[in-house]
Order: sequence, then structure tokens, then C-alpha cells
Amino acid sequence: MTTTPHSTRSGHGPARVLVANRGEIALRVMRTLRRMGISPVAVHTDADAEAPHTLAADLALRVEHYLDADAIVALALDSGATGVHPGYGFLSENADFARACTDSGLVFVGPPASAIEAMGDKIRAKDTVAAAGVPVLGGFTEKPGQPLGDDELLRAAEETGYPLLIKPSAGGGGKGMRAVHSPDTLLADAAAARREALASFGDSTLLVEKLVQRPRHIEIQVMADTHGNVVHLGERECSLQRRHQKVVEEAPSPLLTDAQRTRMGEAAVAAARSCGYVGAGTVEFIAETGPDGELSFSFLEMNTRLQVEHPVTEEVVAVRGERGVDLVELQLHVAYGEELPFTQEEVSWVGHAVESRVYAEDADRGFLPSGGPVLSLVEPRGHEVRVDSGIAEGGRITSDFDPMLAKVITWGPDRAQALRRMDRALAGYLLLGCVTNTAFLRRLLRHPRVVAGDLSTDLIASDPPEPAPGSVPHEVYAAAALDHQLDLKEPVTADRFAVSDGWRMGEPAWTSWRLRAPRHDSAVVRVRPVGRDTYRVSVNGEEPVAARVSRSPDNAWLRVTYAGRRSTYVRAHDPATEHRWLGTDGTTWALHEEPVASALRDDDAAADGTVRSPMPGTVLSVPVEVGQTVSAGTPLAVVEAMKMEHSVPSPIDGTVATVAVRPGASVPMDAVLVTVEPVREASADTPSDAPVPATSEESQK
Repeated sequence: MTTTPHSTRSGHGPARVLVANRGEIALRVMRTLRRMGISPVAVHTDADAEAPHTLAADLALRVEHYLDADAIVALALDSGATGVHPGYGFLSENADFARACTDSGLVFVGPPASAIEAMGDKIRAKDTVAAAGVPVLGGFTEKPGQPLGDDELLRAAEETGYPLLIKPSAGGGGKGMRAVHSPDTLLADAAAARREALASFGDSTLLVEKLVQRPRHIEIQVMADTHGNVVHLGERECSLQRRHQKVVEEAPSPLLTDAQRTRMGEAAVAAARSCGYVGAGTVEFIAETGPDGELSFSFLEMNTRLQVEHPVTEEVVAVRGERGVDLVELQLHVAYGEELPFTQEEVSWVGHAVESRVYAEDADRGFLPSGGPVLSLVEPRGHEVRVDSGIAEGGRITSDFDPMLAKVITWGPDRAQALRRMDRALAGYLLLGCVTNTAFLRRLLRHPRVVAGDLSTDLIASDPPEPAPGSVPHEVYAAAALDHQLDLKEPVTADRFAVSDGWRMGEPAWTSWRLRAPRHDSAVVRVRPVGRDTYRVSVNGEEPVAARVSRSPDNAWLRVTYAGRRSTYVRAHDPATEHRWLGTDGTTWALHEEPVASALRDDDAAADGTVRSPMPGTVLSVPVEVGQTVSAGTPLAVVEAMKMEHSVPSPIDGTVATVAVRPGASVPMDAVLVTVEPVREASADTPSDAPVPATSEESQK
């Protein structure tokens, strides 16, 4: 998928621009810089010394961390850059950074610091746009440094009416937000919101608004230049969210009519003009349709930067009938003083685009962050398929940064075709070594409400898509066992006879493999060769079936025919964990071999009191010590990853036997944190101080 640039460069633009970011957005900005003949400069931390964005730049400069504004300005000046593009996140909405750039003679590729300040504070932003006639939600606000007392808070809430939504004035990304449905929880929710706001943003000031019950999140892309021209480029529907974070976006919205798009676009332009905006920005609205079908919308916030989801706008906007714009190129034009190359009347929209965010997270475990090495990476390609990615094979995904790894974007002449292309594209996205949400995205986009365009920001939480299959398919276990079989140094051949596992004599030997995928029961797979690359395979004692297996010359792919069904898997082996990864159709599995005699089940693992980290991250605290008596549910450790804290409870009653980690330690997923010795009850015939004999089941383990 490509976009057609609408360039009006006069030849007097920048020769070199520093990109003050990392990952996919840094790479995306660099692509446009190179196409425009501008030399890109990267900044990187020690951890990113070999990262894709570092290697893609003409010049890469080390920085202690990506939030070191003074160091980045100094590096930009030393590099000979004339401008700084902040991407999104990090310093992109930092007014002090924008001001430091301009004060140093650098062009900040974004709005003026005054506009960032006006829109960065939710209370000030709401007052500013309301004065310009933009509709806003009813509610009330606190003054900075002057929190409302309990009685004042209860009284203001009663006047506004429940339900309410509490938000930090200075924040974003869903942090500190609390839905309040009655006065019973208001004070506790407000206190919790203040704590999180202060910890995250250094400001505990709250904004309280009327809560829309089934809202749709619709945002308008605006572009403004220094000559007083402001246009909108239509809307994006961003209602599919989890934990207030967007998952899937699309343009145009399946909700809006042309007339409604015009109304919202005009409101967005008014909001941009109200703060003297310049550059690319996004005005976000909460929208809902009343019983009479009438659309109402209210200002939510303005993002004073390029949005993550900007590609869907690039794919559907047409200028003078030609589809495709480059918003980064437009940002550079206006930042260096050029006029917008088109008017509002020259903008139209063609077809439909969808974007899916690929996150390093386990959607089937409450969207817990994940991590690990990038052992293998296959990204989809094809007609009207675009992938904006920030990772490469050989890298490592950690909890140090945002969990978004890539964005998959598809375009179609209509919404149905764009969704079909997205499903095929996600089936072709396979990352081995780290759990991602790709399979969840495919299930989400098949949800009947999503297909019908009946969206709301609470859909994933209140009406989730069908769950993942509860067990690993037998053909996957078979494929893993056959992959192991190919690794045997002395493979069993058709003219080698033996007795194995009590099966029939006089035939080629059977080899048994016990394989387990995390959080699934293990399976015993028996394999017997019958010819070149052909086998008989039995999973969990079922009747053996015919199978064929082969690998690609580079060992990256495994082709398996099992019970008449042929599948092709991406394969990789992680030597650090001994997991064997397989992936196909957008779903991946990590399987490891266990001793065949082992019969350990998941419930037994829990019963032995071994507590493991649910995600890769940093240990914040271990509030127990060896010898301490604990009950089931007692917090044993707190692990933090990607700005999310997760308390790990004891699965059983017992005594802490070992503590394997200390606060501050970095741990991989499934690392042992604490072990608890279970309480064993003596039988009525056994003295309390006598050893408890093992059961027949335990003696077999």
C-alpha cells in the first residue's frame, strides 16, 4: 500500500532533521524524510544501540533517555539539524521542549508551545474550546492546588448527576480515570484518581464529567499552517479500546453521515483556531446517538501531535480526486513556513481503511504485558496492505517501553473489503518469541457488532469477542513432536525395529514426546516413521493417523500434513527457555518438552505453591519472608511492566518456603518468585507428627 504525496517543496526546506523518538514512529518519519531528500538523525539509548530506528538513520546519537530534552536539543544542534520531529509519546506534547527547540533556533515540527499548553490541561482546553462554540460535556473542575473538600465534591457531583467520569486534568492514556455510579464510592474513587494523577503527571487536579453510557470515540484530523489556513481531513472511529487504550481504528466512521462529518469537522477546526494551532493535530469527541437517531457529540481533548492511528486518514483522504496524503510531509511543510497545498473544498474521501495495533500482550490473560526475544518475524504483504513496524528479528521486546510493536493497515473500496483484507493480513503476521494480541484482533474483528459497525468504547469489556480455544489443537502438538523428531541426531528409520512404550513388536520404533504449552494441559505424542518424511502419529492415545513433515532449507518453516490437512508453520527454538515456537494463521504457540513419565497437571502445579511471574517486568515489592504463614490470596509479590502493576497472590494456604527475587530485579515471564509449602492435613488414623504417606497418584509423579 502506498500513499501519493502532494508535495509543494520549494527547495528551501531542511537538509537534516533529528527524530526525537524510537520504534515504528521514528522509522515512519524517517521514510518520509528520505523521500523528501532530508537526512534523518536518530537518538538512541544504550538499550537501543542496535534498534531498527538507530540503524536506519544517517547519523545516530546516544542519549541517556528519551525524555532528556536538554540533551536532545544539544544533540540536534551539534548534528547540524535544523529541525526536530518529536513523533508521538515522549516529548511530543511537552511545551517546554517545544519552546527549547524554537529558542535554540531549531524548527519544532509541531504546534507552538502556547497551543500545547492550552490543550495539554484538560480544564483549560475545555474552557478554551467552549468559548469558541465547541460543544462540551457537563461537569465540574478543580482549581490547581485547591482540591474540593468531601462535601463540595459530593454536592457538585449531585448537581451534575450520576454516572460520572473522573479524569486527571493533566493526564492522558486513561491513567487515573474512574467511572463513578453512586455517591457511595465517589470519595474513594476521587482519592485513588488523585494518587494516580500525582504519581503519573505530578498534578492531582481533577476534572469530573458526565459519563456517557455507550460512547463512541470519534476524532477529527486537522491541519493548520502559519498563514491562517485550517482544514480538517475527516474522522477516525477509535471506539474499540481496552483499558482506555485504542486497539483498532478506522476511517471513515461507520456512524457518520456526510452532514454529521461536516458538523464535527467544523467544530474541530474551531477548536484548532481557538488556541492558535499550527501543524497536525487531532480533536477528539465523545459521540452518541439518541433514541430519535440524532447524533450528539462533545469535546473530549485535543492531541497536539501526530496520532498513532494517522495512517487510516492517509489512506482514505483524496486531494483533488487523487487518493493518499502524507501527514508527516504536510507537518514539515507547515513547520518550515509553507502554506497548506490544498483547501477544504479540495478534500474528499475514498474507500475505507482499518488499522490494527499489534501489542506485546496476552489478551487471554487480561491483556497482561509480555516480552521476549524476536526469534522470527513474518509481516504481511499484499495489495493495499501496509505495516508500520518498529522491530526486527534478533531484537528483544522488553517492558521498558510502550507495548505497541507494529500497526497493520488495510484499505478497501468499502468497509467490508477493508475488514476482509485485515483478517487475511493479521493471519499473515507471526512473531515468535513473544506473545502478541494478533489472534485476539482476528476474533475481535469477526465480532457481530464490529462487523455491523455497532461500536462503543466498552465493547471489549462488556461484550468481548469469543474466547480463544481452550486447548491446543492436536495438529499443533503433532507438528511440534514431528519438529522434535527431525532434530534427532540418529533418527529412527523404517528398517530399524524395536520395542518402545509397550507398543507392538516387529515394527519401527515409536518415539514418545510429552509436550506442554503454557497454561494448557500437556499432551503425549507418539511418532513412528513409516517412510521418508512420513510417519504415523498418535496424540493422547488416539488412533494413529498418517503424517508428513518437512522443513524449508533455512529451517524457518515447517510443513506438516496431519490427518489429511496440510499446514505451514513458522518455527523457532528459544535456547534460553527451551521453548519450541510454532505459528500459523496469526496464532502462535510456545511448547516445551517434559519427561514422558511426568504427569504434572496445572492444578498440581498450583498446589505445590510455586508462584511465577505472570509477565516479564520489574519486581516492585516482595511483602513476605521465608517462614511466614500465608493464606490463599495473600499478595506475595508485585511486578510492574509497561506502567502496569500486577499483584501476584498465593494460590494456597501454607508457609513461605523460598523467596527467589528481590525488589528491583528484572524477571522474565514465568520466572519463579516465591514458593509456598502447602499445609498438609493429617488423616484421623495418622499421628499429627508422623510423615504423610504419598498417594498412589503422587507416587507416580
